[in-house]
Amino acid sequence: MGEAPAFFVDELQKGYGNGFDIKSKGGETAILLGNRTYVIGGACEESPLSIGVQIFDQSTGEWIYPTVLGTKPKPCKGLSAVLLSEDRILITKNGSTPDDFAWFLEVDTQYVRQQKKILGTDVVAWSKGVRGYPEKPVVISGPSGVGKGTLISMLMKEYPSMFGFSVSHTTRAPRAMEKDGVHYHFIERSAMEKEIEDGKFLEFASVHGNLYGTSVEAVEVVADDGKRCILDIDVQGARSVRASSLEAIFIFVCPPSMEELEKRLRARGTETEEQVLKRLRNAKAEIEQGQSSGIFDHMLYNDNLEECYKSLKKLLGLDGTVTAPPKSSSKVVDLPMDHSVAKIDHRIIINSKTPELGKASTNIRIVLDVSSLKGGAPGRTRGLDIYTMDSFLDGLAGINH
Repeated sequence: MGEAPAFFVDELQKGYGNGFDIKSKGGETAILLGNRTYVIGGACEESPLSIGVQIFDQSTGEWIYPTVLGTKPKPCKGLSAVLLSEDRILITKNGSTPDDFAWFLEVDTQYVRQQKKILGTDVVAWSKGVRGYPEKPVVISGPSGVGKGTLISMLMKEYPSMFGFSVSHTTRAPRAMEKDGVHYHFIERSAMEKEIEDGKFLEFASVHGNLYGTSVEAVEVVADDGKRCILDIDVQGARSVRASSLEAIFIFVCPPSMEELEKRLRARGTETEEQVLKRLRNAKAEIEQGQSSGIFDHMLYNDNLEECYKSLKKLLGLDGTVTAPPKSSSKVVDLPMDHSVAKIDHRIIINSKTPELGKASTNIRIVLDVSSLKGGAPGRTRGLDIYTMDSFLDGLAGINH
């Protein structure tokens, strides 16, 4: 808590309206929203490698230092801000690469409100802006021995560049030959518990005294790589994912009968009689939950492996009956080093002058369409579309004709 610097007070007294940069100075910018001024920029105290956030409450004349969640953007030489709605601010970074220029600071989204209740403090959350949409992740569940692992292996073998696994987190120690970030993300229990509290996990469970779980970031990383994420988790985990903000396809794989499942488990020859009986009891409970819980969108019966695999491919649009959504046709553009922003309806106009050696400055205008945003903290905000002003105007002319 403290007094507002004269620099920002002077700007506020000039009567700047809500929603746009009040001032940019020293790598910081400020947005006025209601009776609060969000000062964004500089280094974050808890992480000097990320952009900081402070709030000045005009009603009390005091500073608030919120808990900052989500993946935090790295500092830059300058930034601009515009208020998109009452719950989020768009930040554009000067001189950034096309995949790192747009970030969203959420100030009153559902996620922020939930975390504010849990933590009992003021909360803001970062979310990285990403072009287009990924294919929906696929959640596959089923009892042990039903063959879901085999089905997933067949899918990965036939379409190696299309699908990817999220890497789970665990608090157990790595075993011989296991690599951090490849087999698991190995993490301290206290750190994982903090991230669970911060809403960064889609699902988690305690197994033999260790925590295991799937983070939002692990799924987003697969999508960032241009692949469709597959989650192989139990019914309890699927229930947690269904309750989260992740939009996924949920598939449950059933055995043709309990007798056939028992036959398959015994044919493995890898478990004791006690373990086989335990797996059968668990399987019966999982099948009952899978068939009646409303978690799953589709049920597959693995009576014949090849036929079941064909059905799985059909559900995922891989049999030629469903085509993938078209990718964005917008031209990829670099964000200029120094720029200003303005908002017109659901479009952000970015204006800049770029000096060229031996020539006069060149005016550059970029249009950022934010009309179809999805997702948000603690993952990504997807659905951005970017055009040069010329291509945007050409598009409008085509529509009018």
